[in-house]
Amino acid sequence: MSLKSDTLITMANEKEEQQNQINIELSEEIAEGVYSNLAMIAHSNSEFVIDFIRLMPGVPKAKVKSRIVVTPEHAKRLLFALKDKISYEFWWYHWRSLKSSQKSKVGCEISLHKVLHPIFL
Repeated sequence: MSLKSDTLITMANEKEEQQNQINIELSEEIAEGVYSNLAMIAHSNSEFVIDFIRLMPGVPKAKVKSRIVVTPEHAKRLLFALKDKISYEFWWYHWRSLKSSQKSKVGCEISLHKVLHPIFL
């Protein structure tokens, strides 16, 4: 393949990526977010309903602050995205704490592998 054809393929890929981009708007009200310390999930064959609730200590009643309804496919994507993010944060936190507690780089790498690797097998 010549340099010209590689350049054309790259340009075509960039145009395709630009066409597949979505412009997402976030209003100020939504950007503030809503605090939740409890989530309840219900589902059927066609949808998952996730209620985000704020539960206050000593108060017997709680209100649903937000409800999200998604398809099972999107629920799976959300699950995998959260799993990836949480496992990354877990690894990063433990790597940093082990690194700071170890004196040698080799010792840190060995400790990190022995302590964390079996969890993710």
